[in-house]
Amino acid sequence: MRRYGRHTDEDDIRSRPSRRGNRPRTHIRPKHEDAAEGMVLTVDRGRLTCLVEDRVVVAMKARELGRKAAVVGDRVALVGDLSGKKDTLARIVRIEERRTVLRRTADDDDPYERVVVANADQLAIVTALADPEPRPRLIDRCLVAAFDGGLDPLLVMTKSDLAPAGKLLELYGDLDIPYVVTNREELESGEAADRVREHLEGRVTAFVGHSGVGKTTLVNALVPEDRRRTTGQVNAVTGRGRHTTTSALALPLAGAEGWVIDTPGVRSFGLAHVDPSRVIQAFPDLEPGTEGCPRACSHDEPDCALDAWVEEGHADPARLYSLRRLLSTRERTEGD
Repeated sequence: MRRYGRHTDEDDIRSRPSRRGNRPRTHIRPKHEDAAEGMVLTVDRGRLTCLVEDRVVVAMKARELGRKAAVVGDRVALVGDLSGKKDTLARIVRIEERRTVLRRTADDDDPYERVVVANADQLAIVTALADPEPRPRLIDRCLVAAFDGGLDPLLVMTKSDLAPAGKLLELYGDLDIPYVVTNREELESGEAADRVREHLEGRVTAFVGHSGVGKTTLVNALVPEDRRRTTGQVNAVTGRGRHTTTSALALPLAGAEGWVIDTPGVRSFGLAHVDPSRVIQAFPDLEPGTEGCPRACSHDEPDCALDAWVEEGHADPARLYSLRRLLSTRERTEGD
């Protein structure tokens, strides 16, 4: 082994060259002040389709963004070829701060949360009244995710020609959620789309629902020039629908200002990421009553101050029941 003295000559030291070259590294990133602003319309295998002004541009994420991923609805900054011509590729160099985020996890034990949609104003929860049967626990979970992410919920009930909507409406009446009830005849005539459109004008609305409830059919009616997907069928044995949407897609609302974001059909909606303190913000009549709650209160325990708040007449007991039902759905599976 060769030994070096105190006054080592640097030329006498052998160094192994780096495989990646000797270019100095820096943590200073370019600001890209001249980057154009765009909106992510869909994501497919690393390629992001974005709307830049009136052009549809295909882009990829810049390496400098690291693991930060852009999702449908994100406002992004792009550089490179923004012409939108065939076989051109732009580069996303910045993802702007998100106003709202719709998240879900695979299940309640999964710590990894997945962002489904960004910057949506509203979450339209589509459920059939029959064929397949409604799943209130899944609806509850979607409501919790909406409240947690800052989205306003909208309940859309389809197939009212097969079953009445009264029972489901009674279950959610105390939440003051806007709703639309439709049937197949109205869907075919376009009347259903017209009534739903009234709730979508001027807003970005994400549509969610399990397969077979008519979500994509409704989206196709709202955006007739697209119709990129065919309608799925309900499995007669399992009562579940076949997935007809494989990736989220933002589409301009026909006949009005606004955006519709169609998302893949879901069979589960994990809530491992949800903080109860954010859910209660959707209950402004109850939120002031939490000031006397113990730290990290689940709002469903003996020392919860909400019981006294309601007993004093500050809020309707039915509202507290609804809040606790939604929060408790985090400990239950959708099929319970």
